[in-house]
Amino acid sequence: MHGLVFDIAHLLAGGLVVVSMMMLYQDRLYALLNVFALHSLVLTLSVAWQAYIQDAPHLYVTAAIALIFKAIVIPVVLHRMIRQLGIHREIETVVGIGPTMLAGIGLVALAMVVMLRVTPGANPLVREDLAFALSVLLISLLVMVTRRNAVSQVVGFMSLENSLVLAATGAKGMPLVVEISVAFSILIAFIVIGVFLFRIRERFDTVDVAALDDFKGRMRK
Repeated sequence: MHGLVFDIAHLLAGGLVVVSMMMLYQDRLYALLNVFALHSLVLTLSVAWQAYIQDAPHLYVTAAIALIFKAIVIPVVLHRMIRQLGIHREIETVVGIGPTMLAGIGLVALAMVVMLRVTPGANPLVREDLAFALSVLLISLLVMVTRRNAVSQVVGFMSLENSLVLAATGAKGMPLVVEISVAFSILIAFIVIGVFLFRIRERFDTVDVAALDDFKGRMRK
């Protein structure tokens, strides 16, 4: 039973890394949002499994929050926002998909090497979860750096927060009040970001961050 517990936890956490890599491959906004919803669904399953094996009922609340807000509410809202703003649905990247995928693979390898070396005495399940969480965090940062569309950067930010939830639950969780506080902070941040997206689209007729860089450059001259 212990081996099965480890294998399922390993499968779910590893699946989150695989779905994160899928984000790097997407070149259309709707597809990226669908992959993010899948990302949050896998996180929900991983947290729920951790709640079961740790006998920590409060983690079921964390799983429910991830399912409701991240797997359902946020993707639906972003879909509607894209339609309302009339945003160009193809994602412009700073570098090509191929080099980005190779960079993602390199970051996963780096996360594994670093985390497994700095936690030699930890529980094997905790070590694996932390290594996978660091991999997801680095890939999320890569999504934010290599995508020029503001909506895709919002998705990268949200998936980054998923990695923090995975790390916290894998390391035997954190107090429920902290989890709820973080969840609502992320929700408020999402609302604020949504307001800024509408303002950016209204002002610049685009949500490409390159246009903002050009505007700042003109203002400095």
